[in-house]
Amino acid sequence: MFYAYVIKSIACDYYYKGYCKDLENRLQQHNSGMTISIKPYLPFKIVYFEQFPTKEEAIKREKYFKSAAGRGFLKNSIKPV
Repeated sequence: MFYAYVIKSIACDYYYKGYCKDLENRLQQHNSGMTISIKPYLPFKIVYFEQFPTKEEAIKREKYFKSAAGRGFLKNSIKPV
């Protein structure tokens, strides 16, 4: 299984969208600082994800999340805590 996911910085209002095969491991990688571009926004929590049978489908959904329509969808789907 593959995942398209959205993580949110706990420290500020910053969202990161991606895809992976192991969601918990990927979050751990992000929070350990392995992704240099988001290091200033650490730590992160998962706020939204969807599961897919193929990598291609997960990549397609990640690209959608990054589009204007996808950002609107996520704004309505992710409820503030």
